[in-house]
Amino acid sequence: MSSIRERNKELILRAASEEFADKGFAATKTSDIAIKAGLPKPNVYYYFKSKDNLYREVLESIIEPILRASTPFNPDGEPNEVLSSYIRSKIRISRDLPFASKVFASEIMHGAPHLSADQVEQLNAQARHNIECIQTWVERGQIAPIDPHHLLFSIWAATQTYADFDWQISVVTGKARLEDADYEAAAQTIIRMVLKGCAPD
Repeated sequence: MSSIRERNKELILRAASEEFADKGFAATKTSDIAIKAGLPKPNVYYYFKSKDNLYREVLESIIEPILRASTPFNPDGEPNEVLSSYIRSKIRISRDLPFASKVFASEIMHGAPHLSADQVEQLNAQARHNIECIQTWVERGQIAPIDPHHLLFSIWAATQTYADFDWQISVVTGKARLEDADYEAAAQTIIRMVLKGCAPD
């Protein structure tokens, strides 16, 4: 019974991610989510109670991986290894959760109205921690004297573009869908640029 419950919740969550990414929160209907999930509309309410709760679940599904991606960051970590691991994790998020990533990007662009104060603080605390680690590496001479904020922003932009701007990438590459090899090439390219740019002077 629990496996059926989890399967149905996953179907609904995936369908909701696609609908919210495509139409936004206000224009999305629970009936369209149910149709895309292949389940009766009452199931959506049974598992998630409301569209608001479902939207928050979609956000939660992307926030957790974003927070986990920063696990390697610590002042005593080897910068090249930490940054490489972080970039690969961010690329995996864009590959595995593209629709949730778009929903998250839209939420941020609109001032994060649906994020809880706790979620905002978690994300900000994570960013502050990563920035402090990078600054420590700079002060120790382990990496070039770059601005930690802008290094982080650049990594976010470079990795999240593979989810948030997938249409443009598809048009330019001529591929309807990127393959694992494409994501690996993306990760290697971004890692090379970041590590070369961060190399001590």
